[in-house]
Amino acid sequence: MFDKMKQIMEMKKQAERIKRELDSLCVDVKQVPGISICITGSQKFQDIKISDDYFQEGRKDKLEIDLKNSLNAAITQSQQLAASKMKEAMPDLPGM
Repeated sequence: MFDKMKQIMEMKKQAERIKRELDSLCVDVKQVPGISICITGSQKFQDIKISDDYFQEGRKDKLEIDLKNSLNAAITQSQQLAASKMKEAMPDLPGM
């Protein structure tokens, strides 16, 4: 019983360490030319930059589509980073 509690506490410490690490990492995504997104490994957006070219008249629809695609790509890459870090830290965790 004590061994299980010790193991659980160790896993909790590892999870907290991974969370801190993911909070500090930034994934730069440039999926679409003219849009740059920085998202942390814990999926918080840090920065979004949009080229001035998108603010020309008549490009609103393209901006909306490209921004959506860029955000989705950023989230996917952030999730992959988080899964990779979890797998490194806890290789014996089922489902990893």
